[in-house]
Amino acid sequence: MLALDFVNTLTAEEDRLPQWLAEQGLPWSEAVLELRGHVEAAVLAARDGREPDLAPVNAALRGAPAYEVLSWSGSVVRTKEREGDEVTRALAVLAGATADLLTSPAVLKVKTCEGPGCRLLFVPAHPRRRWCDPATCGNRVRVARYYQRHKD
Repeated sequence: MLALDFVNTLTAEEDRLPQWLAEQGLPWSEAVLELRGHVEAAVLAARDGREPDLAPVNAALRGAPAYEVLSWSGSVVRTKEREGDEVTRALAVLAGATADLLTSPAVLKVKTCEGPGCRLLFVPAHPRRRWCDPATCGNRVRVARYYQRHKD
């Protein structure tokens, strides 16, 4: 889920954003930071059954509308491309991923990690899952519980 990865990369560590964007083939920009805040707010509002502010996401989508292109590589292949500069295309890709999440039933399952100090969002594979990553946040909680039981 590109939209959740986008939100979480910025929510957890803003220093990782340029690296994450490069891994996705997207450029870094202040506009990307701004869109991240709108995406996070929209996902949380939709999850909670409140009306999200969709204007910033729609504006990013309108900035570089997608069109289909046919090409040949042994067979006919259909791909989507976007017009506009690199940043505008990146915003549209991220907004498109957000639209996919917001219109999916998965948005109702989005949870906020219960780990101390963690704000990551995730769609749990199991309904009782409480942490974004059991190996990090889950382990921290278990270690803290163990420490509390055995500190005396």
